[in-house]
Amino acid sequence: MPVVDFLIGLLQDPRNAIAGWISDLGSIWVYLPLFVVIFVETGLVFMPFLPGDSLLFAAGVFAADGGGLNIMVLIAVMSLAAILGNTSNYWIGRKLGGAIIASGRVKALTPERLEKTQAMLDKYGLLAVVLTRFFPIIRTFAPFLAGAGGMHFGRFTAFNCIGGILWVSIFCLLGFFFGGLPFVQQHFEWIIVAIVVISLLPTVIGLIRSRIKRKARSETSGKVGRDADQKAE
Repeated sequence: MPVVDFLIGLLQDPRNAIAGWISDLGSIWVYLPLFVVIFVETGLVFMPFLPGDSLLFAAGVFAADGGGLNIMVLIAVMSLAAILGNTSNYWIGRKLGGAIIASGRVKALTPERLEKTQAMLDKYGLLAVVLTRFFPIIRTFAPFLAGAGGMHFGRFTAFNCIGGILWVSIFCLLGFFFGGLPFVQQHFEWIIVAIVVISLLPTVIGLIRSRIKRKARSETSGKVGRDADQKAE
């Protein structure tokens, strides 16, 4: 399937994907597919697997040394995509969140991921709207759950803008300043893998800890129940 092939290619080598877009669309229209990918990753709750971090880093590389992109335009366009994506996801959650979760049709919305994301929202409040930008997968669920939970839209928007601009600026500038280094150029694929792994690591650790705690609670409640049965006998 063309869409599946496109996603696999984007995940494996975002630099090659961007180079193809520049070649096919030119240095002006190349911002359109970049905008769409970032918007979809942050704006549609069932598409959390797009490589936002690595795509921004790779785009930053093309903004350096005449690569075809302008760093200021890139940051502005990608920030707008990230902000509008979160806004879209917020309203999807606000209007349809309960029904979507209850239907179970969005397989990415596993109980573990929902629990992890909700825990961050409960712990950090509005600040979580900024923090979750830097956690792949969770950053797609956070605005959805913020909307489903009825978070005040005005305050959500303020932190959404801060988080979107910070996330985009950091990864684009990392690519802009460091992407041209010989070591990075020679090992670009491994750098992208490292970005993905490092980005996912806190989420994976959080999910593992959550599962361990849930198992411990289950075992404790089971032990209490058995003790109560023995006393009753």
